[in-house]
Amino acid sequence: MSQEKKYKHIDKDSPSRSVLKAISWRLIASGATFIISFTIFTQATQTAFKDVVGAVSMITAVDIIAKLILYYFHERLWTNIVWGKYWRRQVARKRLRKIKKIKKKRNGEIHQ
Repeated sequence: MSQEKKYKHIDKDSPSRSVLKAISWRLIASGATFIISFTIFTQATQTAFKDVVGAVSMITAVDIIAKLILYYFHERLWTNIVWGKYWRRQVARKRLRKIKKIKKKRNGEIHQ
């Protein structure tokens, strides 16, 4: 049986949620890119501080735009993939069955 038939109703993130997730992640990741680039430029070159900040800012701006777009499409792609969304429920059911088997086995041993 295909997974699509198994799960008729699938809760998906809305596109606006995906955009907000992409933006919030980009702020964190691009801040790291800025700091790393700034550190490397100041350590590796004799360039003036103003020029370093300009170059690092340009790298960070391109990084933000390119990766924001890539992350959004990646997020939208994965929101349409069913695989892996319901693993906790399946694991919980297996554990519950195992617990019930153990209880039945113990109850059978006690009554004998």
